[in-house]
Parts: sequence; C-alpha cells; structure tokens
Amino acid sequence: MKLTILGGGGFRVPLVYGALLQDHAEGRVTHVVLHDLDAGRLSAVTRVLAEQAAGVPDAPEVSATTDLDDALRGADFVFSAIRVGGLEGRANDERVALAEGVLGQETVGAGGIAYGLRTVPVAVDIARRVARLAPDAWVINFTNPAGLVTEAMSRHLGDRVIGICDSPVGLGRRIARVLGVENPAEAWIDYVGLNHLGWVRGLRVAGRDELPRLLADPDLLGSFEEGKLFGADWLSSLGAIPNEYLHYYYFNREAVRAYQQAEKTRGAFLHDQQARFYAEMANPHAPALTVWDRTRAEREATYMAENRETAGAGERDEDDLSGGYEKVALALMRAIARDERTTLILNVRNQRTLSVLDTDAVIEVPCLVDANGAHPVTVDPLPDHASGLVCAVKAVEREVLAAADSGSRATAVKAFALHPLVDSVNVARRLVEGYTEVHPGLAYLR
Repeated sequence: MKLTILGGGGFRVPLVYGALLQDHAEGRVTHVVLHDLDAGRLSAVTRVLAEQAAGVPDAPEVSATTDLDDALRGADFVFSAIRVGGLEGRANDERVALAEGVLGQETVGAGGIAYGLRTVPVAVDIARRVARLAPDAWVINFTNPAGLVTEAMSRHLGDRVIGICDSPVGLGRRIARVLGVENPAEAWIDYVGLNHLGWVRGLRVAGRDELPRLLADPDLLGSFEEGKLFGADWLSSLGAIPNEYLHYYYFNREAVRAYQQAEKTRGAFLHDQQARFYAEMANPHAPALTVWDRTRAEREATYMAENRETAGAGERDEDDLSGGYEKVALALMRAIARDERTTLILNVRNQRTLSVLDTDAVIEVPCLVDANGAHPVTVDPLPDHASGLVCAVKAVEREVLAAADSGSRATAVKAFALHPLVDSVNVARRLVEGYTEVHPGLAYLR
C-alpha cells in the first residue's frame, strides 16, 4: 500500500513514519513517498527516517520527489501536511495581526484567516490533481486551518477527504486520565464543534457519564492542562471542557497582550528553531535522529507557552509532550484499508449532525470509520453560546472560501471583519493591506 506525504520535508513527518514502523499487520503501508518543494528539507527528513528504520524488519520503503504528479500517481492514501509560505509566512501572519492589536495565531482569528487565504488555492489544486491522478485514494488532511482546508478540498473530493487533529484526542486522554479511567480507548467522548473550536460535553465509561464528577471537583479540574488554562470556576460555569484553542476566545485580551509582550511569537520561534535543525542536518555526519528528537522535545515543551503563562498554568505535564496526530492518521488508514471499524474524532462533512449548519459544512465530531470512510455520529445540539460561536466562525470560513475562489479583495476584508476576534472593519481593511504586502501568495486578491 502506497502512502504519499505532502509536505514530506516537514519537521513532524518522522512522527508519522515512526507510527508506521510499529504496524506489522497485513495490508500495512509498504511504500512512503515524500513530496516537498524543498529538496534540502526532503534530504534531511529522509535521513531521519532511515535512522528510524535501522534494524526494523520490513520497514516501509521511502522515496522522495519534488514532482507533485509523480508523488500522487498510484497512491492509496495521501497525507497532506503542507505549509504554504513556510514558517516565515506564519511569523508574518502573527506580526501583522499583533501590530493591529488582534490575534495572529495560525488557525484562530486574523492569523488563521490569512493562512487560509494563502492555503486554500493550493489545497484546491491538490484536490483536483488527486481526483485526476489517484481517484481511488483517500486524502487525510492535517494542513491548517484543518477544518477550512478540508472543506475546500471536499468540494472536489467529497467524503474521500477527511481532516484530522490531535487536539481532541489529547483532551479526551487528559480527561480520562484525571478521572482514573484505566483504558481511555474504552471511553466514549462526546465532543463536537469545529476544528480548534470544540467542547467535550461528556465522557462515558460503561454507559456512565463521568464528566459531571470532574466538573463538580475543583481539585480534579485544576489538575490537568485545560483546568489550569481556563480555571475550575469557568469550566464549571460552562458545564463542559473546551478545546485548549478556545482560550484565545475566552481570554482574548490576555492572550493578545501576552503575545505582544513575548520575546518572539510562536511562528518566529519555530522558524528559528527549525532553521537550526535543517542547518545542522546539512552536516552529513550529524546524528539525524538524535538531532530531531532534541528539537522535537523543545518544540513540544513550549507549545502554547504564552497562554499557560497568562493563566499561571506552569509547564506542560510530561504525559502531554508526546504527539498524537500520527496515531489518529494510522488508526484512520487501518480502519479504511482493513475495514477495522473504530471511532475517531475527525473533521468531516456535517450531513445532518448539527442542525444549525448545512450538510456540506465540515465539523469536528466523533465518527464511525470503516472501509467506506468516516460517518459522523448523531450528537445533541450545542448550547446557545457554543452554537453562536460555531455559526459565526463557520460564516467567516465561508467568506474565506469565497475570497479564495473569486480573488475578491472586498470578500477577504469581509472575512476578517466578521470574525469575532477582529472588532473593526477598518482593522480588517488594514489587515488585508498588511498581509498582501508581505505575502506574495495573496497577490491574487484584487
């Protein structure tokens, strides 16, 4: 079975390959094709994978190419993890937004809109090529903003594109752990929303909802990441546990202030860190896997550091420093390729799951997965405060898609202006001006 990884020179690709190395069952991935526009990054990552595979019998074959069409032909699965504009683009997204006093995070607020406007045209081109060159392939999208990009690709691939994210998985795992659930895989997580905009409303073990016990115990609530971020009182008021990215909404002023005062934005930090990694990898004698492991540990430990500092949450727990999206990707591939039925929280088309959104809107929700793909599970309606936020952000996503399709600068301004975290039409206009000045990829807006 052939897996093509788009963004194959990306820093987190070894996480995916490492997961594949642990899969020895029949019907597993036997050939991995890495595609990237940067041959140097491809070379560096290929070296890391080679060291990972050392001594592993029947490790999947790895090849690399800068030719997208060659990479896609014959693929059974396509894993998309591209970053249009690179980390320099992310740093610019943050800088332009913060100069206007609004959030520049890569998936939330102004930064997410800018990233989406750059990425959607590229993602649509990829979707069209997949439909032409590998029509039977399943596309697993991790490219951010994941929900928005998945929806853009679904207009050309239908339900054969599925978005994944590790945030809901990590959140469910932390809740299960603090509640003393011995096997988190046996817990049913009632989670619903959009990507980076969802809430856990229940966690059932053997038919019993254990979440009320957590919400009623301030000590338990304060013992894990989200409790430290949001505070026990706020979580009790919500009656749910929000995805960590909702900290940008519920504590927006504090988050913006913390990012403005930080020595470096997250994008700038990662840009410098990864530049060091790839520069070190230019030395053919560098121990590739050791260098990668060291860099990854630093990256994970500093994740959402400004938010945790604002909340006084301290350092991340050691158990939260391991990734998760690669495990979701592998579980998804297994379920489809082998008809190993499972339940995963995924980004898929709504169908009739959330009545406040239309059937084509991509949402993040538990899905039953089998050989025919991912099928969203019926869920209870969201409370008004969550429903309103979901509808507002989905409306913004639709304006981003319209702007990317039409090239309309006015529609791009509308997307920014309608976002809950951008509070001024004039700010929206200046954001579009600022982003088009620093991003060649937005030259299509006119």
